[in-house]
Amino acid sequence: MINSEDPADAPDNALVEQIVAEGPRGALAVAGIATAIVVLMWILFYLLVFVPRSG
Repeated sequence: MINSEDPADAPDNALVEQIVAEGPRGALAVAGIATAIVVLMWILFYLLVFVPRSG
């Protein structure tokens, strides 16, 4: 059968709405950390490669 699950076992709509209302905090945290790492790498590259070559 395609739908062999009992409809009574389906998650409560209020619970689903509460979870969706909290938003994608985990994804935003991962994106923020990745962006911070890239910016830090760019600053280190600038300080360790370009600044010494200009002097």
